[in-house]
Amino acid sequence: MRQFLLFITIIVVALIFISRLFYLQIYTAGSHSLFEDNAIRKVYDYPKRGFVYDRNGQLLVANQPSYDVMVIPREVEPLDTLEFCSLLKIDKERFLKQFNKAKHYSPRLPSVFVSHLSKEDYAVLQEKMRKFHGFYIQKRSLRDYETSIGANVLGDIGEVNNRIIEKQPYYKMGDLIGKQGVEASYEKTLRGVKGIKFIQKDRFNRDIGPYKDGQYDTIPEPGKDITITIDADLQAYGEILMKNKRGGVIAIEPSTGEILAMVAAPTYDPNILVGRDRSKNFTKLYNDSIAKPLFNRSLQGVYSPGSPFKLMNALISLQEGVMSPPDIVTCYRGYHYGGSFMKCHCAYGTRNNLISGIQHSCNAYFATVYRKILDKNGNASKGIDVWAEHAKSFGLGEYLNNDLFVGQKGRIPDREYYKYAYPKSFYSSYTVSNAIGQGEVATTPIQLANMAAAIANRGHFYTPHIIKKIENETLPDQFTVPKHTTIDKQHFEPVIEGMLQVYRRGTAAALQVKDIDICGKTGTVENFTKVDGVKMQLTDHSIFLAFAPKDDPKIAIAVFVENGYWGSRYAGKIASLMIEKHIKGYITRTDLETWLLKHSLEAEYAKPYSGKPFGINGHSAFQVVSDEEYHKLKSKVDALDNTKKDGKGDK
Repeated sequence: MRQFLLFITIIVVALIFISRLFYLQIYTAGSHSLFEDNAIRKVYDYPKRGFVYDRNGQLLVANQPSYDVMVIPREVEPLDTLEFCSLLKIDKERFLKQFNKAKHYSPRLPSVFVSHLSKEDYAVLQEKMRKFHGFYIQKRSLRDYETSIGANVLGDIGEVNNRIIEKQPYYKMGDLIGKQGVEASYEKTLRGVKGIKFIQKDRFNRDIGPYKDGQYDTIPEPGKDITITIDADLQAYGEILMKNKRGGVIAIEPSTGEILAMVAAPTYDPNILVGRDRSKNFTKLYNDSIAKPLFNRSLQGVYSPGSPFKLMNALISLQEGVMSPPDIVTCYRGYHYGGSFMKCHCAYGTRNNLISGIQHSCNAYFATVYRKILDKNGNASKGIDVWAEHAKSFGLGEYLNNDLFVGQKGRIPDREYYKYAYPKSFYSSYTVSNAIGQGEVATTPIQLANMAAAIANRGHFYTPHIIKKIENETLPDQFTVPKHTTIDKQHFEPVIEGMLQVYRRGTAAALQVKDIDICGKTGTVENFTKVDGVKMQLTDHSIFLAFAPKDDPKIAIAVFVENGYWGSRYAGKIASLMIEKHIKGYITRTDLETWLLKHSLEAEYAKPYSGKPFGINGHSAFQVVSDEEYHKLKSKVDALDNTKKDGKGDK
């Protein structure tokens, strides 16, 4: 019996052993992971990241070589730590921290130990790496920004974190990924596909050659070059004009939806987020909670649109047939409704039709218009939904479905929005502030620029986008197929004529540019803040919306300057200059340019933090920059002068 049991036991053990061998060698042979095999070293070959060009072929972003010290914790042998730290220019504390981090990530897989060695450090270290088992040097590319402009447009690249690795297994610890701007929006296009080499090791952990003659090795696929829609010169000019100011500027080509300039102020040099100091510099920018240089105000800033929104109410009133262009509204320095009064700058008894109402930005005219829209069928609850749908057809109150990395919806209020404030009854008088672009209406600069483009096109727009061309690819339909508003084409002409009169005889008459018919609209928006829990009013925001030329639009633009006093004070000047720069290539309104370069709003931004009292909308003396700073900015402007670039001499 014992012999029989022994025989059975031997047979069972043999079957288990054979089954296990079959499982390992036959069943799981195809699933054997080279990445988990300790006898094989994995060396990644990083591809060239795609270059970025502006719309005129100017190189904006290239690459530069970078050298990283990699570590495989399981393969590290006892070493002279002090010597190694000296070569890496780190202390022992950082050595231990990095080693523990790498071991926590994976004891078997390589990860970055020290990144971005200089060429000099690489040359010295390479000769001595044989002494430090488990460590090796890997070459890859860092970004090389050929310009100091467009940080908010171009973005930057940085190391992936554990969250990204979990969501996207393509990336390994130490890999780089686009963090902001174009680098993030077109990460998969720009990055390419990394290659890998599998190196067989012997029992002494020495490399003995390619695993299976390299049959599993892959070569890297380089990233694709892209051309973006930005005009580098216009972008640079806009950033100079916005120096010492905060806000956003968006310029769009109406016929295509291509973004010509996207300025967020204050800005920074993208080169400071490259190399070993990236983390330190990024933290400094991130922690600036006052100026917020990482906050892209042109895409993320949500503000009341102010008087430019009157154009929307004019168009809706014409479409709904509640007003016609000749209809007159008399302004008595404002508009009475219920027990309230909305002030206006018009003289007492001014009679405005649609064109002069836009020209003079009459609050009484547009309050009347707004209420007529909502009360058209005697039901303001339905009327506000009709009003909201028309506004949303211009891309307001919604994400624009563009290719930009960040953005905000803004807000176009409808009956659903007001149901909590006015659950039972709703009247047009409750929301009159919407008539002049205040109240609950909120937009971003890019939405206002897109609205200007839709008006310029007489009723349609193309989704604003930053990509112009991808190597060997065609652009998706979302950027090439027009989107139509709910306003009939014929209703745009009187509104556009009113915008033209804003420049000729209205609130922007002082901003005219010779030989260019500019259609625009000024805006002044109230600005509140809280100081020690008390709501206080600061200096108003300056807004301007425009397109030009009137009959063949080449550019539509929205400018928002925080604490800029009133529409034509700062925003209007910037808009006129950028329009002239784009259309002519040079500037004739040097008086506007000089004024902007010399004036700063930094004192305005310091008011809430100065500890000094300030009154309602208190205007301080305009702050003027030093002569040294002015001449520095002027020299940058002169360098962008296309007439001098073309050898045509002075204007």
